[in-house]
Amino acid sequence: MGDPEACAHRTVPAELSGFVGRDRETAATARLLAAGRLVTLTGPAGIGKTRLAVRAVRGLTSGAGADTVWVDLSTLPASRRAVLEHELIHGLDGREVLLVLDGCEQLGGGAAGLVRDLMAWLPRARILATSQRRLDLPGEAELPVPPLSLPAEPRDPAARQPAAAIVGSAAVRLYEQRARGADPLFELTDANAAAVAALCRALDGIPGALELAAGRAHRYPPLEALRRLGADPLTFLAGGAGRVDAERTHRLASPAERLLWERLSVFAGAFDAAAVADVCGFGELTPASAVRALAGLAPALLTDEEHPGRHRMPLSVRAHAAMRLARRPGDDGTTVALRHQERCRTLASRAARLWHGGAQSEARALALAELPELRAAMNPLVAGPGAALELAVTLWFLWSACGLPAEGRRHLERALALHPRPRPARALWLTAWLTASLGGTDGADPLLVEGWSAAVQEGQDACLAHLAHVRGTIALWEGRHESAVAEYREALELLPAGPVSGPGREALRAALALALAHVDPCADPSAEPLGDPRGGRPDPWARSWASHASAVRLARRGRTGAARTEVTRALETQSALGDRTGQALSAELLAELEATEGRYARSARLLGSVAGARPAAARPPRALDVLGGRMTEERLLTAYAEGARIGPRALLPEF
Repeated sequence: MGDPEACAHRTVPAELSGFVGRDRETAATARLLAAGRLVTLTGPAGIGKTRLAVRAVRGLTSGAGADTVWVDLSTLPASRRAVLEHELIHGLDGREVLLVLDGCEQLGGGAAGLVRDLMAWLPRARILATSQRRLDLPGEAELPVPPLSLPAEPRDPAARQPAAAIVGSAAVRLYEQRARGADPLFELTDANAAAVAALCRALDGIPGALELAAGRAHRYPPLEALRRLGADPLTFLAGGAGRVDAERTHRLASPAERLLWERLSVFAGAFDAAAVADVCGFGELTPASAVRALAGLAPALLTDEEHPGRHRMPLSVRAHAAMRLARRPGDDGTTVALRHQERCRTLASRAARLWHGGAQSEARALALAELPELRAAMNPLVAGPGAALELAVTLWFLWSACGLPAEGRRHLERALALHPRPRPARALWLTAWLTASLGGTDGADPLLVEGWSAAVQEGQDACLAHLAHVRGTIALWEGRHESAVAEYREALELLPAGPVSGPGREALRAALALALAHVDPCADPSAEPLGDPRGGRPDPWARSWASHASAVRLARRGRTGAARTEVTRALETQSALGDRTGQALSAELLAELEATEGRYARSARLLGSVAGARPAAARPPRALDVLGGRMTEERLLTAYAEGARIGPRALLPEF
């Protein structure tokens, strides 16, 4: 009888200390093994399949005396494969055993035959396999191993962020644990928490990659590691689950899967079958065969938990695939890049149509879901500055109304810096608006002047209207209400009929109503000659600002209860869309109402909760005038800091 110890061992491999997370997956593995004879743990390289198998086996066999045989196929020479099957069958015949086959992808198509034979000859054996793809055998229970849980994406990896906000993430805990092993002085602090969160997200929560990055903590702090990872993933991850595992994935795939694997590198984020067919289905890989190849590769990809049916490539695998695509003869790489660019233009146009059609939550969701792809398509060094600017302007609502002004300005400024003069008016008005929101009026003024000249030369009446809208908004923030009324009226006169890429007629009417509320709270804005409102579609974002304007008018007339109702209605829509400017100004108005009714601590907390989101050019909130005379400085600062800590979402349910 052959000795299975020649190719296997009964001892479960030593588990890495401090294994993080995986309680749910461990329990699921145990349940599946109790219910059937074959369980396959699938997932990309480095995802933790082996360690999950270790943990599951130890949980099943601890104290029970069960017999376990572990076979590490990653070190098995090709010449020993037939010997392995013979020795396992004869060595384990008649025994009740848990057989772990680790790394079945090493056998390629031969893995399924090996397992089929073992199950037939060893009826009392249960098999736990790990593989980058399922074995496709009858009775097989597949358990995809997900990445570790991730923290929320930070707005700015270089900014301070409370470390307590990210320690609940298993990926962060693993990084912190391994970083301390590499650098005993490493600490997760408010200063590096955002960088750690961004690094964990960039590494997709894959344990192998996280451990490799954390192992360099003595050389590179998190922010520097993030920069190096983005610049050259393969070099940064060299020696780990990067190049070797990527080459193995490529080698084991079919010809169609290898071609698709390379073309998939054009996707910066998640993709579904339709996207793969559109972008990668050309030439020798038709749309239908691309979708079939995706089904074969899917277990070796990461699954997008938030969007079922979507996958993404791990960063190191994507970098390796991109390198191979660049080396492929012909124009394959250029073609797939152009098809990806065209898809992004189509997606942005679709989102813009949804926004102007009143389906603004859907427009926001679509743009955010595709944001990694859209970001890549807005790279002027790849797409060209003109195409990058056009895409950024099409997504104006994402930057202006959905809480991403800093990102929008970065895309626009980067492309404008490379665009020859004269620069397009459409990009200049939007950059001026975002600049005024973030950095005050000084930086916006030159853009407004240049944009006006360009719009006149181009005959762009819509841009002239939007430039007047920006000037009016700056005047409103600075308290020059009469000037704001004049600018908004001019904007409405200039705005052409029909859809425009920017705020529509209803949004401009709401802006004028807000300015009029400050000039004459008793005036009826509906009596104003505001232009032809016919043919307009519902605009929930504009109507939130109309509610805000109504609340200002009511508050100035002393109708506090009615004003509260209107501003709360505005906040509901602004919060749903992520309009940070709207939330800030509406919350400040609500704070004014609270202060008027003597709820000073609530008022101060509200002010603190939106302090970081208010426009840089806006005058101090009126509530401060009341609070300054009603609260001690210590109480005011304490309540303000409490609001800054918990944010507006935690405060709004109080109202």
